[in-house]
Amino acid sequence: MAELKERIQQLAESNFAEIQSCRHHLHRNPELSFEEYQTAAFIQQKLTEYGIPFTAGVAGTGVIAWIEGKNPGKKTIALRADMDALPIHETNQTDYTSQKPGVMHACGHDVHTSCLLGAGKILFALRDSFEGTVKLIFQPAEEKLPGGAHVLIKEGVLENPKVESIIGQHVFNPFKVGTVAFCFGTMMASTDEIYITITGKGGHGAYPHETKDPVLMAAHLLVAFQQIVSRSITPFQPAVLSFGKIIANGATNVIPNEVKLEGTFRAMDEQVREQAHRDIVHMAKHVVEGFGGTVDVRIEKGYPVLKNDDQLTQRCYDRAVAYLGQENVLITTPRMGAEDFAFYSQQIPATFYRLGTGNPDKGITAQIHTSGFDIDERALVIGMGMMAWHAVGELSA
Repeated sequence: MAELKERIQQLAESNFAEIQSCRHHLHRNPELSFEEYQTAAFIQQKLTEYGIPFTAGVAGTGVIAWIEGKNPGKKTIALRADMDALPIHETNQTDYTSQKPGVMHACGHDVHTSCLLGAGKILFALRDSFEGTVKLIFQPAEEKLPGGAHVLIKEGVLENPKVESIIGQHVFNPFKVGTVAFCFGTMMASTDEIYITITGKGGHGAYPHETKDPVLMAAHLLVAFQQIVSRSITPFQPAVLSFGKIIANGATNVIPNEVKLEGTFRAMDEQVREQAHRDIVHMAKHVVEGFGGTVDVRIEKGYPVLKNDDQLTQRCYDRAVAYLGQENVLITTPRMGAEDFAFYSQQIPATFYRLGTGNPDKGITAQIHTSGFDIDERALVIGMGMMAWHAVGELSA
């Protein structure tokens, strides 16, 4: 494997300019969830150039490619990259700045896609050096419910041939370029969207006694909701209930008829998640009705908890140490962010790791989902090489 590792590292270096060019193209031309038509066409163009067979139009804009080594039926593993961008206006000034106002690859999916193209190019060049098959999953719509992973799984992406394990990576600027970080067990939270409409009786602000004030109901409900996390959930079970949008379309002297609340609930345990859903509905009903109003609660169930398979993660961790050196392989902790890669982790052994992309010396520190997000592009070399290295290692595991 030492010789194969060196070959992968050499190919990653030699393909850097090509994959950097891919990243620049994708970054300049971002597309929102389930709208990645140009992105999918570009991926198909590159796969055709590289000689890699593929199927397009999966889950609308998804592209599934495969690389067969010797004895391709022996084992199949998958590598996944997401493709969609965010509705954020980019403030960076580079020669690859987004050309679409209000749309930006602020979560690094252009990096993930480029790295997977690079890994595919490496693996295709080395296809006579390993046994089995590698599926390359270019997935749409990680950023929008129901999530592209959910749709791809329904359309059979993990079948024909059956995928035994799946690996994904995600950019992370708090970790320096040249490093990767693994998390054993539960890594990321579930995420659900909460939509609440409180209906009362509006009226003049000078005569509140003649109203059933939904603004007051909403205020009491928001405070009461905090008891769900602090008093209803077992201690040491992380959970978050946050509301970021309140619409009370009255005026300084007008109490409206209704108030709308929008928020998110996140948990690290599926049983905690289900109980919290019941508590949210129960509390909303009783608090609002106690003030004389009515309430409608809609909870859109989103991504499940992302749980890394311990054995697969250990193998990936060990391979990363062999590839990068112990000092560049970190252990990270769970975070309350969410990822639709979790859907894969509910089906087959999966591991999701952080790709260090930050460089404080160059001022590259902006967090994902911000208008100034960018990466140190040397991470492309690490990202494509690591994915290829994991693939050949997992096929022989």
